Amino acid sequence: MLWPTPTGAFPWTVLVVNAAGCAGMGVLMALLTEVWRGAPRLLRPFLGTGVLGGFTTFSTYALDVQTLLDGGRPGRALADLALTLLAALAAVTAASGLTRWAVRPRLSRTGRSTV
Repeated sequence: MLWPTPTGAFPWTVLVVNAAGCAGMGVLMALLTEVWRGAPRLLRPFLGTGVLGGFTTFSTYALDVQTLLDGGRPGRALADLALTLLAALAAVTAASGLTRWAVRPRLSRTGRSTV
């Protein structure tokens, strides 16, 4: 609602939201595997699938691609498919790597990986 996409335009809003959600997933998974190893078993699906899954809009992504194809804009549809995939993978990789890097000094000082 705050950043609407005009009909036929490239859906930047959805791409940014999905990349941000993937970055959040990268941070979450890095923290759960590096720092909070003793976290409750259901925390990962609750936060990952529930909270971050509700934040991202991959169903809207699929609808946007179909709408662009139906509107005679196959180039934009293919660009949306490729850019969202690349942005999502880059975001989760960068965020998990940066999180691991950020917590590593703390882990080496304490000699353990649980909170």
